[in-house]
Amino acid sequence: MSDFFKENRVEAFTRLGDFLLNPNDDFKNTIESAKHKNAWFSQEQVLSAINANGQMLNKADLLKFTANIPGLNHHPKNVGLILAGNIPLVGFHDILTVLLTGNIAVIKLSSQDDLLIPYILSKLVETEPNFKNKIQFVEKLESFDAVIATGSNNSSRYFDHYFSKVPNIIRKNRNSVALLTGKETTEDLKRLGADIFNYYGLGCRNVSKLFVPEGYVFKHFFESIEEFSPIINHHKYNNNYDYNKSIFLINKNQHFDNGFLLVAKDDRMVSPLATVYYQEYQTLGQAIEILNNKANEVQVVVSSVNESMVPSKVSFGESQNPKLWDFADGVDTISFLNSLNRI
Repeated sequence: MSDFFKENRVEAFTRLGDFLLNPNDDFKNTIESAKHKNAWFSQEQVLSAINANGQMLNKADLLKFTANIPGLNHHPKNVGLILAGNIPLVGFHDILTVLLTGNIAVIKLSSQDDLLIPYILSKLVETEPNFKNKIQFVEKLESFDAVIATGSNNSSRYFDHYFSKVPNIIRKNRNSVALLTGKETTEDLKRLGADIFNYYGLGCRNVSKLFVPEGYVFKHFFESIEEFSPIINHHKYNNNYDYNKSIFLINKNQHFDNGFLLVAKDDRMVSPLATVYYQEYQTLGQAIEILNNKANEVQVVVSSVNESMVPSKVSFGESQNPKLWDFADGVDTISFLNSLNRI
């Protein structure tokens, strides 16, 4: 299957980015359909994901991102993509990298997000018809030269076995954390609220755990995130909140409760929905050591700490706004895909 020039691919994705920032009525109808199919895909959250991807697809960043991609791919590979569907468009970046490298995206959609991505890719093909033969949707992966699969810790074991004979990237569960010092401003903590509540806390870049200094008082934190209280009106989020609150009460687990978020002391990195765990530290060095030891479980660390040793650090409010080169799990998919041409 022939390739076409990288410059044309970049230009097509640039125009797609413009479209995502200005969705038309037809796209808005698709968004409405997605919401009816998946109750977690509220219009506000879907539009947030669309805007984040639109911002990501700017020409300057695309040119920087593709600097090391050859102009033509003379031996394009069929790259199987098993996409997650926990938040809107979560698999788009993998599709993007496959297409930008001139390879063929063989896509197994998640049943939770099987409307938005096909619609967006149809707009990409309208912009650049050469992409038509580079995109395939399948119910089951059967013919592929490499695989990028995203799933749970349980499904990853199956993926590791099933795809062991081809080059692969297999992603497991990860969550994000915040490292606080107690000196955060109201604005810092308000932005942290977005890192916690965007997409209802369902994404791997959502903060599910707080590292706080010993004796940390949560009053300022709760006051700062009060504007997110309407999240409790979402019935599925509310169900999770009520359930986890009842478990804490039945088991007599100490916890804080502001009416829409539960905060409990726990060493585990992954918390249930509508809940954030916290862990106290004595020194920043101790907290950073824990984070480095848990690096394979953490997607990003949200913090204002000016410390180069903090792994995968992002600023408050930025966890859900990755740049093109902020690869999931820190695995450079462009390098992986470029390497396929040498096989």
